[in-house]
Amino acid sequence: MSVHSTYVKLEAEQEGHYKSYSEILHDTAILVARHFGLSITDDEAREFAGTIQDWKPFDDTLASLRVLGERGYKRVILSNVDRDLLQKTIAKNSLGVDGYITAEDVGSYKPALGHWRRFFEEYKVSKRETLHVAQSVYHDIIPSTQIGVANAWINRYAEEKPAEVNPTWTLSGLADLLDVLG
Repeated sequence: MSVHSTYVKLEAEQEGHYKSYSEILHDTAILVARHFGLSITDDEAREFAGTIQDWKPFDDTLASLRVLGERGYKRVILSNVDRDLLQKTIAKNSLGVDGYITAEDVGSYKPALGHWRRFFEEYKVSKRETLHVAQSVYHDIIPSTQIGVANAWINRYAEEKPAEVNPTWTLSGLADLLDVLG
């Protein structure tokens, strides 16, 4: 299992009940290190968790979000991070979005359906009018498919599609989504 797959699996195990995303990152860092026979200190795990506000968006994210907005699409982030971390990320990167819903807002982590319930309640749109765009099969594509929302899996890591997963579209980046949407 790759480091990425191991991280995703161990992080998902931490998301079973709500605690801050910084705590999730901290605890997952310790578990990943342990999984690979390494040891990190509590301070090192906390330092890792503190880096999230410095994580850069993918190269095509800013331009794609801008173009989608220019085309009249509403861009709402459904995020598993806490509100303050997402607000810092949006401001630091000048992300063009129309709104967001965080794990902190709903008290749960995707794939639980709290984000989607809040989204439909707050934005008053139907499932038919919604396209969920995401990289995570586990957190996003599976649950959005289960509730009947069209989705685009942004398969940035060229992962093999699990047999039981059937996204509406599978794309390698957000720039490809612009082509699909015309």
